[in-house]
Amino acid sequence: MEESQGDFLPSDVPESTSSNNCERNTSSAHSNRWSGFPGVKKRGHSSRSWIKIDQDGNVKILELDKAKIMRQCSLPSRDLRLLDPLFIYPSTILGREKAIVVSLEQIRCIITAEEVILMNSLDINVVQYKSELCKRLQAKKDQSDDLPFEFRALELALELTCMSLDVKVKELEMEIYPVLDELASSINTLNLERVRRLKGHLLTLTQRVQKVRDELEHLMDDDGDMAEMYLTEKKLRSEGNTPHEINPLTNFSGGTRQVSKSAPVSPIASTSGAPRLQRAFSSIVTASKQGSLSSSHGGDNIEQLEMLLEAYFVVIDHTLSKLLSLKEYIDDTEDLINIKLVRID
Repeated sequence: MEESQGDFLPSDVPESTSSNNCERNTSSAHSNRWSGFPGVKKRGHSSRSWIKIDQDGNVKILELDKAKIMRQCSLPSRDLRLLDPLFIYPSTILGREKAIVVSLEQIRCIITAEEVILMNSLDINVVQYKSELCKRLQAKKDQSDDLPFEFRALELALELTCMSLDVKVKELEMEIYPVLDELASSINTLNLERVRRLKGHLLTLTQRVQKVRDELEHLMDDDGDMAEMYLTEKKLRSEGNTPHEINPLTNFSGGTRQVSKSAPVSPIASTSGAPRLQRAFSSIVTASKQGSLSSSHGGDNIEQLEMLLEAYFVVIDHTLSKLLSLKEYIDDTEDLINIKLVRID
């Protein structure tokens, strides 16, 4: 009997070893199976490709995770969600301690006193913003500019957004007016369906334009929010490089500060957009020039940014007025059709 037991011992040992190997293989296969899913990410491996543009217009492509951006720019995680192109958020401009978070249509970026960070994308709006900002920064890097870096980056985002929405409104006008005229003369199912579809587009576009307008109005109504956006000045003050009182028309480099020269310039080929911006901005400058000369640049003096925002508020408000006029024209056409149908009955 003892020999019989001894004969089974050698076979028992490999069996145990084989069992352990199976457990390790099963565990390894289980791990590999989960790691094969593209949607499952390990902690700390959620880096994305970002574009960084510095004050001289130099571009770098970086791989950064959200945690590093949050630490560097002192931003909460909810602000970074506004930059995700996979989600649709209403237009928003947020002033934070060390950054301005911009989410205007497809232009979504983080602006600091020294650089602009935006998600690397082939979207035409992102490409246009990057190329135009680099062009302007490189053209002015040897010149003293009237605006701090953060406002130059912000105004380009506003400019491209306002012009893009205005172009969409013009395209809708060119499409919808002929359809309405045709419907007024020939009431049929096809024309009614076309008008119904265009009314949906009109409503969506109106909401987008209205949100940009409301965001600018909200910023202009809150002096604290505007003061928070003076990133360069806050940075210099924290470093002790500027005196407590600064003349409102004095640039940080010591030169004379004028109203932004770049705000009226549009990179989009438009025969009416750029002149309208020039007229709007010039009228605002003329109206507030005397008041600016006598102001002291304390924490509550935000006239420079306020005039910049007001210039684009005038433009986006005009775009909204065109949409409201278009809606009124549709309502009048529908009333006319109802009258005709009543007469037929």
